[in-house]
Amino acid sequence: MFKKERGITLVALVVTIIVLLILAGVAISLTIGNNGLFQRAQNAANTWRNAETNEQHTMNEFDSDFDSVYDRYVTGD
Repeated sequence: MFKKERGITLVALVVTIIVLLILAGVAISLTIGNNGLFQRAQNAANTWRNAETNEQHTMNEFDSDFDSVYDRYVTGD
């Protein structure tokens, strides 16, 4: 008579575990590695801070220049 197969085999279980370990390793390296998600987020934050500082500096220069032109032509100083 034919034996009725039930459940999973040990080989299928081992293959599944190996595939999950490979996927976990790839995910961890993409997250933590030198060019990973955390490093990219830190680089983006630094770039944003630098851009904000540059913009503030430019706006201060513009404001100073505008005030001097305003004083010269409008108030007559």
